[in-house]
Amino acid sequence: MAPRGRPAAAAMPRRGARKRLKFRADDVCSERVTVADYANSDPAVVKSGRVKKAVANAVQQEEDAEGGGGEEYPIDIWLLLASYIRPEDIVRFSLICKKAWTVTCTAAFWTRLYRRHYSLDAYLPLRLRPESMEKLHCLRACVIRSLFHMYEPFAARLSRNPAIPDSTPSTLKNSRCLLFWCKKIVGNRQEAMWEFNFKFKKQSPRFKSKCFKGLQPPVQYEEVHTNPDQDCCLLQITTFNFIFVPIVMGMTFTLFSISVSTDMRHHRVRLVFQDTPVRNGKKPRVEQGVQVVLDPVHSVRLLDWWHPQYPFSPKA
Repeated sequence: MAPRGRPAAAAMPRRGARKRLKFRADDVCSERVTVADYANSDPAVVKSGRVKKAVANAVQQEEDAEGGGGEEYPIDIWLLLASYIRPEDIVRFSLICKKAWTVTCTAAFWTRLYRRHYSLDAYLPLRLRPESMEKLHCLRACVIRSLFHMYEPFAARLSRNPAIPDSTPSTLKNSRCLLFWCKKIVGNRQEAMWEFNFKFKKQSPRFKSKCFKGLQPPVQYEEVHTNPDQDCCLLQITTFNFIFVPIVMGMTFTLFSISVSTDMRHHRVRLVFQDTPVRNGKKPRVEQGVQVVLDPVHSVRLLDWWHPQYPFSPKA
């Protein structure tokens, strides 16, 4: 107890004690506290924006617990589920797990898919008919081709594709010309026209070999996945008269341009081929390559290997 006449000494605060925040009524106003302060607040985040360590550890432990569990089903279950997969969902199904992907590699999967969508009314080439689908060689490629004849959603895709004059085929850049041929055809008005066909092998992405290096079909199903026309397409240009085209087989396709013909009624197509691909976005030097000019042009089409009118390899 303090002596009389002397004020009592202020009590010393204990170490570690928190200071009380002074509250004033005028602090609570619309300019200082808003609804957003509460709506956007997160108790797991500290003032500096960093997630609290305790919360981060709890989340990490929860993810580890979930990743370590799960059930592994036999491949027969995945093969049964595959019988209900639409053709356009095959890729999604194969990405579920390794066993689901393995099912899509089997001959049974592609045979069942063909039988499920086969129709007697469908007009199919000889190689795509049921009696020829018993072969395992190129089975996957043949089933995919047949779906563009029989499966309506796939056939509708072809009709919705824009014409080449409206969309430059930039996907052919740096593709190698495997084959070239020309033939005479008869048009709708009984006019003789010439069809120039350039078969290209598209350049594979650089990352493809790294990402899918270990993802190869099982050895027993390699014949099923064989496809001589994989990544191939056909550039088909129809003209009103014959035009001499130099030898371009084995060369790299570097430039495609389409403009108005000299008669102002048709199209004019210019193709440039070079010995080596053009890298790093550089423009091709026309004077160093072979230039092919087709004028006047009636139509231009780009057919992928699965297109019904693509002349697929006889080795299929």
